[in-house]
Amino acid sequence: MAKETKKDDKKKEKIVLERVYNVPLRRSYLKAPRWKRTNRAVRAIRAFVIRHMKASEVKIGKYLNLEMWKHGAKNPPHHIKVNCRKDEEGVVKVEILGAPEEKPKEPPKKKEKKEKEEVEIKVKDALSGKEEEIEKLEEKEKEITEEKAEKAKEIEKEEIKELKKEHPKAHHPPKQAMKERTVEAHPTAPRSR
Repeated sequence: MAKETKKDDKKKEKIVLERVYNVPLRRSYLKAPRWKRTNRAVRAIRAFVIRHMKASEVKIGKYLNLEMWKHGAKNPPHHIKVNCRKDEEGVVKVEILGAPEEKPKEPPKKKEKKEKEEVEIKVKDALSGKEEEIEKLEEKEKEITEEKAEKAKEIEKEEIKELKKEHPKAHHPPKQAMKERTVEAHPTAPRSR
């Protein structure tokens, strides 16, 4: 079964017919309401390709779709150049002219995996002797940073002491209590007699 699917995949890739068209869209989407115009234009592309390529199924490509919807649902392009490729089964793939071709990714080979593993082992072996040196350097850096932090704390304490000597506590007058605000009563409406 697996071998048959691989053969089927190869058949799908075989291109029977390839053409470039400039598809007119304006007449078809002008018949639709403004908010459905791009939808109508995409349907017009499908109809155009089915008519001209004698296709059983049409698949619109990623880049063509992006170009159609670039200005939103209300403003599709008036016409668009497309590249149509028909395979043996009658399926047509439509893509904008000049779009990059996307090829399916192939799984990496077993040899490449083994080579990568060997390289990783060699790198680990080369670094194993240097790990001890790296650890020693890290310990030294920690000691130096701790010493600097202690010195900085001592300097701060000394500066605080000096500032206290220079500026003894100033005698600030006590804060006065807030005065109560009196609101003058204004009549809201004229008095009746």
